[in-house]
Amino acid sequence: MEEYLINIGADMKKKARDFAIRAHGDQMYGSLPYTAHLDAVAMIVKEYGEAAEVIAYLHDVVEDTDVGIDEIASEFGAFVSDCVAIVTDEPGKSRKERKIKTYRKMARVSGEEELALLVKAADRLANVRSCMAGGNARLMATYRSEFPVFKESAYREQLCDEIWSELHKIHNS
Repeated sequence: MEEYLINIGADMKKKARDFAIRAHGDQMYGSLPYTAHLDAVAMIVKEYGEAAEVIAYLHDVVEDTDVGIDEIASEFGAFVSDCVAIVTDEPGKSRKERKIKTYRKMARVSGEEELALLVKAADRLANVRSCMAGGNARLMATYRSEFPVFKESAYREQLCDEIWSELHKIHNS
């Protein structure tokens, strides 16, 4: 796992969090400010290093705000922007179409950029934890139905087994 402990600096982590908070503005995550979700994902990936935390803070910026991937590249470098691009949903007319395209893209990822898949797994874990805590059965059913193809595209052996173990327990409960 040491290959994923890319050192990019604690100042970059703060910059990414501040950037994401500004970009998401008044967006909410359920009844909470969006930063609650970003902090939850960053906390899950914390043990995997600062690069994972930076990507965690930025993982929804391109998908959910007016920020483009070029701005992420300019502010945070090619590696971070490449990883954010991997976890950003592809365009589509429906959730199903977006997810099919996105999962296809994630299935082709290898090497250092697998760090993006770790963040995507952490994002999914944060989302299902939130669904369980808030009793959102409808969204939880969506996550359960998507889980097999999500796992097929994002799982990499020994990448983040603890995250996948918890996801399995939740989806099989």
